[in-house]
Amino acid sequence: MMELAHSLLLNEEALQKIPDNKKPVFVFEWLRFLDKVLSAAQKSDIKEKQKRLVEQLINQISESPGPPTRKLLARCLATLFIVGDSFAMFDAINKCNEIAKSKDDSPSYLPTRLAAVACLGGIYEKMGRMTGRSYEETVQALIKSLKSAESQCRGETMMTLEKIVKGLGTAGQQSYKDVYKAAKAAMTDRAMAVRTAAAKCMYQLVNEAPFMSTTEMETVVSLCYRALDGSNYDARYAVAELLGNLCATTLNPKPNTTNARSKPVKLEDVLGLLSAGFLRGGFGFLKSSTSSSSAGVNREIRVGVTHAYVEFIKCMGGLWLERNISTFLNHVLELVANPRATPTHVDAVYARKCVSFIIRSVIGGLLGEKAQIAAAKEICQIIIKQMNFVGEASADAAESKATAADITGSQHVLVCALHELGCLVLSLGTSASPLVAEPATGIIEPVVSVLIHPSASARLSASWCLGSISVALPSQLTPLVDRCIERMNKLKSSPEAVSGYSSALTSLLGRVYQCPLGIPHAKGKQIFNIAEELLRTASQNSRLSLQRTQSGWLLLGALMTLGSPVIKGHLPRMLLLWRNAFPRSVKELESEKARGDSFTWQVTLEGRAGALGAMLSFLQHCRELITEDVIRRLLAPLECTLTMLAHMPGVIKMYGTHLKASAAMVRLRLYDVLSMLPPQSYEGTYTSLLRELVAEFTLTDNPANTTTSLLRSLCHVDDSVILGSWLQETDHKAVEDQLQPNSASGSGALEHDAHSLFYRCPISDPIPGPLPLGVAVIDSSVRLYGLIFPRVAHKHRYQMLQHFNECIKQAKSTRQQAVQMNIFTAVLCALKSLSDTKTKLGPDEVKKAAFNLILGALSSTNPILRCAAGEALGRMAQVVGDSKFIAEMAQYSFDKLKSARDVVSRTGNSLALGCLHRYVGGMGSGQHLNTSVSILLALAQDFNSPVVQVWALHALALIADSGGPMFRGYVEPTLSLVLQLLLSVPPTTVDVHQCLGKCLSALITSIGPELQGNSGSIATARLSCLVCCAIMQDHSDSLVQAEAVACLQQLHMFAPRHVNLGTLVPHLCEKLVSSHLLLRRAVVACLRQLVTREAKEVSVHALALASDEADKIEKFGITETGMEGKLFGMCDTEVDGKLISDLQDTLVSLLQTLATKDLTRWLNLLREILSSSTDATSNQQDESQGNNNDDDDDDEDNENDAEEFTAPEVDVTHPTVAPRWPTRVFATDCLRKIVVACEEDLTHFDLETAREAKKDGKCDFLVLHLSELVRMSFIAATSDSNQLRLAGLAALQDIITKFCNVPEPEFPGHVILEQYQAQVSAALRPAFSPETPSDVTAAACDVCSTWIGSGVARDLNDLRRVHQLLVSSLGKLNAGKSQCALYNESASTMEKLAVLRAWAEVYIVAVSREHGNPDTLLKSTDEDDFDNKGESLLTLVQSELPTLSQNWFLALKDHALLSLPTEFSGQLPSDGGAFYHVDTIDSARPHYRKSWPSILHALAIWLKEAGFAKLNKDMGHPGGESQPTNAPANLYSEEANAERLYLIIGICVEAMCNTTIQLPEHTAETCLHAIHALLESPWARAQVAKDPVLYKELLNVMHRVFLTHSGVKVHLAVMDVVRCVVKAAQEHLKFLKQMEESKSDKESKESKILLPPGGEGGESGEVIPGQSIVFATLEVCLGVLSRRVPALNPAAQTTGFQMSKKHSQVTEEISQLLSNVVQVLADLSSLCSVPGSLAVLPTVFHLILGLLREMSPISMDKQNSAVVTVCINCIRTLLNSKRYEGDKKLPDWHKLIQSSLATVIKNSISDADYPGMDETTYLYTITVFIICASHVINKNIVLVKPCIKAYLDCWQSEHTHIRLKCCQLFTTLISQISSEDAMPYIHIMAPKIIDYLYTCSTSPPETELERDLLLASINTFQMLIGIAEENKRITLLTVFLPILVSYLLDEKSLPTASKISRRIHDESLSHLMKIGPQYPAQFRVIMTKQTDLKARLETAIKVNQEAKSALIKAQEKAKIAAQPAKPTITLKTNFGSFA
Repeated sequence: MMELAHSLLLNEEALQKIPDNKKPVFVFEWLRFLDKVLSAAQKSDIKEKQKRLVEQLINQISESPGPPTRKLLARCLATLFIVGDSFAMFDAINKCNEIAKSKDDSPSYLPTRLAAVACLGGIYEKMGRMTGRSYEETVQALIKSLKSAESQCRGETMMTLEKIVKGLGTAGQQSYKDVYKAAKAAMTDRAMAVRTAAAKCMYQLVNEAPFMSTTEMETVVSLCYRALDGSNYDARYAVAELLGNLCATTLNPKPNTTNARSKPVKLEDVLGLLSAGFLRGGFGFLKSSTSSSSAGVNREIRVGVTHAYVEFIKCMGGLWLERNISTFLNHVLELVANPRATPTHVDAVYARKCVSFIIRSVIGGLLGEKAQIAAAKEICQIIIKQMNFVGEASADAAESKATAADITGSQHVLVCALHELGCLVLSLGTSASPLVAEPATGIIEPVVSVLIHPSASARLSASWCLGSISVALPSQLTPLVDRCIERMNKLKSSPEAVSGYSSALTSLLGRVYQCPLGIPHAKGKQIFNIAEELLRTASQNSRLSLQRTQSGWLLLGALMTLGSPVIKGHLPRMLLLWRNAFPRSVKELESEKARGDSFTWQVTLEGRAGALGAMLSFLQHCRELITEDVIRRLLAPLECTLTMLAHMPGVIKMYGTHLKASAAMVRLRLYDVLSMLPPQSYEGTYTSLLRELVAEFTLTDNPANTTTSLLRSLCHVDDSVILGSWLQETDHKAVEDQLQPNSASGSGALEHDAHSLFYRCPISDPIPGPLPLGVAVIDSSVRLYGLIFPRVAHKHRYQMLQHFNECIKQAKSTRQQAVQMNIFTAVLCALKSLSDTKTKLGPDEVKKAAFNLILGALSSTNPILRCAAGEALGRMAQVVGDSKFIAEMAQYSFDKLKSARDVVSRTGNSLALGCLHRYVGGMGSGQHLNTSVSILLALAQDFNSPVVQVWALHALALIADSGGPMFRGYVEPTLSLVLQLLLSVPPTTVDVHQCLGKCLSALITSIGPELQGNSGSIATARLSCLVCCAIMQDHSDSLVQAEAVACLQQLHMFAPRHVNLGTLVPHLCEKLVSSHLLLRRAVVACLRQLVTREAKEVSVHALALASDEADKIEKFGITETGMEGKLFGMCDTEVDGKLISDLQDTLVSLLQTLATKDLTRWLNLLREILSSSTDATSNQQDESQGNNNDDDDDDEDNENDAEEFTAPEVDVTHPTVAPRWPTRVFATDCLRKIVVACEEDLTHFDLETAREAKKDGKCDFLVLHLSELVRMSFIAATSDSNQLRLAGLAALQDIITKFCNVPEPEFPGHVILEQYQAQVSAALRPAFSPETPSDVTAAACDVCSTWIGSGVARDLNDLRRVHQLLVSSLGKLNAGKSQCALYNESASTMEKLAVLRAWAEVYIVAVSREHGNPDTLLKSTDEDDFDNKGESLLTLVQSELPTLSQNWFLALKDHALLSLPTEFSGQLPSDGGAFYHVDTIDSARPHYRKSWPSILHALAIWLKEAGFAKLNKDMGHPGGESQPTNAPANLYSEEANAERLYLIIGICVEAMCNTTIQLPEHTAETCLHAIHALLESPWARAQVAKDPVLYKELLNVMHRVFLTHSGVKVHLAVMDVVRCVVKAAQEHLKFLKQMEESKSDKESKESKILLPPGGEGGESGEVIPGQSIVFATLEVCLGVLSRRVPALNPAAQTTGFQMSKKHSQVTEEISQLLSNVVQVLADLSSLCSVPGSLAVLPTVFHLILGLLREMSPISMDKQNSAVVTVCINCIRTLLNSKRYEGDKKLPDWHKLIQSSLATVIKNSISDADYPGMDETTYLYTITVFIICASHVINKNIVLVKPCIKAYLDCWQSEHTHIRLKCCQLFTTLISQISSEDAMPYIHIMAPKIIDYLYTCSTSPPETELERDLLLASINTFQMLIGIAEENKRITLLTVFLPILVSYLLDEKSLPTASKISRRIHDESLSHLMKIGPQYPAQFRVIMTKQTDLKARLETAIKVNQEAKSALIKAQEKAKIAAQPAKPTITLKTNFGSFA
């Protein structure tokens, strides 16, 4: 039916037919459709129906429409008058006026009245001045109706008045005074929604009515303060916006609105008005404040004014703030100096938070980086002024009493200033370096000066600020630590100095974890000694005792954060310090009580609290050091502390209550420490511990009603909707928290706990805010109670639960609530622990006690207690897990809900039902589902109590969420209810709407993917969901809108086709600019999901919203950069971590889907982000563009730049802030992702193809934007932010890697990157300056090696630029360990290894280039530089090699030592390695792990090229390099080289055999190349051969490597090593032979040798597996072959031919691999004795012949010809072996040959799996066998026959190329073997050939192939004549000569003959001319007999000679013609001397 609603006019017939309850939905759906249609319609479209449409709309006003319907109705009516004729508008206005004037006050008439008021608002807002003077009557009617209106009507009226003011603008001045009066009254309305609406109305009045900001200004301000009193968040925010706008408009009045007589208002006056509100809540009119705080400070007003300050500055704009920064900061900070703002400590904390919030919001949000730096300097001036003031105050302290208060005020100013300074520096990161560049004007001096301030809070804030500076600028960390240590030593006698500098050190140590490069290890030792000294000397001076004790333990606690490596050495002393801090026994404790005084006790307690704090820090940060023994030793002092606590009440009574705080701190630390230890370790102390814990949180000894802060966090996160704690999720959480009803909320401050200086804080909230001590102790006791509850006996559980009941009964009123909240938090904690540990609650009595406790709270008046009770009930049901008990609990709630009528019982029990279902799940609570849902559905319709509705709907949502499929039957009625409520519930009850949203979300999940269905019920449900979402989207409250977005997101997930992106995306874009965090978060989360599936659609819809119209930009915030630009902008302004993460994910999804298709847009967007930096960077960047490339895009780029840097023309008061460094880092990462995304299409990296494709109009390509890519990475790499520099260098490296081989089409032989050499070297140069951090230099080294190795730089001078940078970095290697370090030693390790790695990579490339192509020498651009001729990259590296090789060796030695298992750690040198410090071993290991492969490979190559050179010469092997003169003496010695050799092989073998770490493919390849490089040296091969086991082990390792790695390159490298091993074995055999010959009989034989002297196998021929090199080699070869050719694997199940599937995979690399294997196999027999070789050769032949078979099947492409050729050549080599001649094993050898040939013959036969061997390969193989062993084969007639048949078959083939090959092979055969052996073959083949020759004389060849066959046949026949017997030769010639003559052409046909015939003629003539002289007698006889032959021959000879002579003459003529003519102009000057 709903489809009938989609028409221009309301379908009244259809409306009549549908049931009454569906009518509102039908009307709403029609209005929704109408709204869409009208907004897109033209006047002509609706002209005919407008009259009827207006009637229908006006009629609907009287139909009692619900809130969403009336809103839509008003919009449609107004749009209709805009689009169509406006003639009926006045009638509509009059009609609405009448309704508004009506005296009918009945509730049934209210919706009509509200609809009329809303319609008036809609019309006036849209039509504005077109309404004429009708507004006067309307305004009067509305104002009059306000007097008797109820709250809904008052709110709607105020909204309408706001719209009237907005629509009319200045035209409605007549009535604005009246509107103002009405709004004044509404500003203090009881209903918050009315206040909010009034404030918004006033806001519009300020914009339009000048009197608001002139004569009425102070009245309005005063009114605002009254409106803030008792306000809620929405009202507060609306009033603050009004107040901010009012102040801004007063200062900056709109043109033409100022009164000529009025004086301009001063800024000080406006700020004075705001400060009055902040300090006093106005002008004394608030005599009795509703707030409970003392001294008249009204927190709600203060928070409201805080918002107002922020709004005021935002209205004034960033430029104004920059100019007035000093005034602003001084004023705002003065607020906290005023004693009125800080009457109590809690108020002081709250006031500081407000001021900090103001400063952070405006300076952090509105100012760019340069302005922020200026603001930081301004803050420093304020700090200096305050410190000077404190100095004077301290000097005058004796004279005046007032100064103490002044110092108190100054401390608050300093705290706020220091917090903002710290936050500013943190946000600037390394961009803040100008702030510390000049010590005199820097920020460090002022901050350090505060460390000796009399106030602890100022000192702690200064310490925190220093810590923040060290995080932002890590290079300052170590100098600051040194400075604090030095100052502390100098000012030992000052308590403030000891306290201040130790807290500064604490803060600095606590921040080391945020500085990746750390601090020098020795600093930890130094600070430990200082802390120990402080503790030791604490008792020597009572004036300093307290400070020294506190500081000593504080430093030790901070030291623990450095982790186990630092603490490990100090642990024994640490345990001793802990033991000495506590009494050893009860007796000692008793004696302690008897002596001492109040001060001693204070010092003792502070010392013990400190010791426990250090212990806690140790347990948190040094988990690896915590053993059972350490726990045992820690428990002794803990048990003592527990005993001491029992005695504390007596001590406090005796020595004064001031000890209470210290005792509480001891308890807090004790509880925290115990929470970190395993609960079973202190089971013995449970009794006394539980007594303390229970007393703590039941407030037994605590008169204050302190409540825990944990209750909210222990309640389920979804329950926040019923508690209103969503306030925690706003941008204003920092200040709004202080208005929460909890005693602790928002009151965190550093001074509550100095140890928080080293706690780890989230990035979004960097200032630690430990809660007040009283709250913190209760929190800690609750946590510990929960932890140990599951381990307590059931009896004790029961006693405690009973005790809790008693405590609650005994306490009264507010105290009862406090006790109850604490108890419930503890119970929830306990139940959660029971659930986590899977422990049962206990017997029935325990359950009953718990149940009773919960029931008491379910009917509490405090909502959070009811919520906690519901949660506890659910958790209890989960823990009990007994269906009977669950049924009882559910039944109790059912009964209560049926009988109770009070709100409290109904809400509590509703939630109880929801929680039961949530924790037991759908299956466990299924039987109660029907009852629960029906009761809750009824309660949700209780319109008299919105609170009941909220709780019932929330419970319903919980049940729907947990019900799963069981809830499916209840979806329709629940959905129907949700829709009904959304259409009828007033919009002011926001929480009901929010719960309806949660409910809808649960229902959508419940239906799930079914939503895609087309059945009637599903379509109805889907439509209902969409209508519900539309209603919530249109709601005025942001939270409801957020729920709508979340529901639409779910709908899109389940039914994407039914969610209209065309309307959803604009809505999301509009809400992206919302001021509410939760809404922005929901929108971005939704976008994140949308773009994963429909990125293009989302982007297109968003881009369509881009417009130049100001109102559109304001509404959607979308410019020509589209959604992507908007999201990048948000990355800058947002601080919420989750939101930023979602933003980045969304952008990455968009990028990966769209960037490659729209490169220009994306790259321009990223360029804008990266280019809009500070001026310094821009200048650098412009200089670097000196030699841009010649791409077509360059001109466009320059034009863009010109546009980009023009000054903004509009809105200069609110300039856009340049992107901050984190966004620019992300943009650089995006740039890298774009490059990766483009890899899918290689055209992106091919300039020529890309240009052609672009001409064809195809899409854009990355290579065309190379100049932009280089430029952007250059900008990033040279910025002042270290993180951005690292990202820029990484991007540059990516660009070099991807584009280094792209050729430049216009300059052949050159690459496209050559033109960017200047930019690359300019980007790298700053990274090598001395002050650059190690990580940046290390990254730059990587880029250097990539650049040099890429081969882009062809010119020697260009290369030298970058090479010189690497040379400069070598100086760091020689600096040694003694240098003054800023960072941890591991940073130095990283840098040095990066330098060595870079050099290694350059050297590897240099050598490979030298060997690969010796012609590629570098050229020098200097024309007169003759010395550079022939220089290459290697010559540049050569001079550094002696130093480098030594360092490479040392680095590898370090790596080898660090790779040792832990049990060998004793072998590590005590003083560390060459490049690592002994104390930083763990942090150094990753750096070695990254660097060793490249260094190892380089050292191996160097040893091969240079290191072994001298040794090779000594061995008689020429080669290698000469030694440089600067080489160390032992660089080339035999011992040194042997050590290097074994080190490299050892490291490689260890890495390749490591079973715990999977070696990456490229590292395995590097290792193998290194071993191969070493073994290429004869000396190295001989050296390794000295140990017989090594080569066998090496072969076993090769076997393992090829098994564990599948890459072809790795297998190739494996075979290279194996070949080297075989070569070494051959050389060793040769060496043994020489030794054998030379040595005398007396010399004893060496016991251990690599091979037996005669080779493996000896006399017996036995090759022993495990001991044999040959066997090990065979293993590797077989493995590699069977991996690549599975058919060769004897263990495979099917060993048939398998190449048909595989042959496509035989790439060139695999072909090379197989060839290498075959060559190795062929060499194996040379390593064996004769008997041994005969044992091995069958296997070798089997493998080679098997491979041959698999590589040469019929019909296969000839891509395997290389492998086949190698196989056949190796067979030939093996068969030609002469070693068996004369040996007794010769018969065996002959048998082997015959067997092998038989195998070949067998392999050639086709079968089911195999098509048969290729004929030519088969014939070739047979021919090789016959030629090499004809005498062996001819003995066996069985073998000869197949061979002959093979020739015959080939000759008879239908393929000419096979016949040709057959002929050639036959010719070879008869020429190579004796005629006797050849006879069988000749007898068969000769007749066939003669036959063919005869055939050709009659049918000549037509193709070149046939011609070649004929000529080959002629050659064969001529050879047959040659080997024929003398008497038979005449016969052959008689046959042959006529055939040859028949091929000769006659004189006439010769000139016209084809090339083929001509060639046959020439060849035949040539043969005839040779035969004549060769066999003259026979020739003469034949010619005499056959005269016609003679005549033809003579004619042919004659023609041939004539042709020759003609050719000679032609050549001579051409020579003469080619000579140059004599010049006509003669030169006067002789240039000969210039030659």
